Amino acid sequence: MDDRSPMLEHFAEELRLARAAAGMTQAVLAEAINYSQPMVTKIETCERRPSLDFARRCDKVLNTDGRFERIQKRISREIVVQYFREWAGVEQEAKALRSFQPAYVPGLLQTEAYVRAVLSGPGLLSAEEVEEQVTARLDRQEILTRAKPPLLTFVLDEYVLRRPIGDRAAMREQLLHLVKVGGSVPQVKIHVVPASAGSYAGLDGPFVLATPPSGEPIVYFDGHRHGHMDDRPGLRQL
Repeated sequence: MDDRSPMLEHFAEELRLARAAAGMTQAVLAEAINYSQPMVTKIETCERRPSLDFARRCDKVLNTDGRFERIQKRISREIVVQYFREWAGVEQEAKALRSFQPAYVPGLLQTEAYVRAVLSGPGLLSAEEVEEQVTARLDRQEILTRAKPPLLTFVLDEYVLRRPIGDRAAMREQLLHLVKVGGSVPQVKIHVVPASAGSYAGLDGPFVLATPPSGEPIVYFDGHRHGHMDDRPGLRQL
């Protein structure tokens, strides 16, 4: 890869060094973290970007005190599309997030297969770009499993649940995931606007309202190839 990021190379170098210090071959490490040896090889040669799960398993097995998780999070911030980077930071720090989606399942609730189908469907991204963004989006979902996650309210239009994204298996998995998260994570509330509601203001487009640790609420208006934030007074009325 000619466009390797410095942090990606840093992760690969630290992994090689830590593995060598532990006296492990790639095969031994792969077995210990329950990943394939080819995956370890590709990450050490910067051919694949590590997932958050991969980084955490390496930290545990190699006893590196969160080093790989910290590097991986910096890599994820690098590959998030430019217009979304500032919002990604707001999202991670928010005390509460209220989201409305008329078209897709919200990113924080998407399964891997669903994410991949959403990103590859329009044909605007290369296969490599799709995989990079799949990793970045799934990593954002870490906030759902924190010891103290933010309050998360998702309002979906009924057609989000009916619109087939990917194949039948992917859509079934996605719907079951919504049921699981909605029923097992107390901080998550999922509401559905029935089709019988007809026309309503939310159909103008998706948005997320974040309540930061301090200061005024911030809203993010989403688009397929763009997005923008707004922190003007009065957003509490949304």
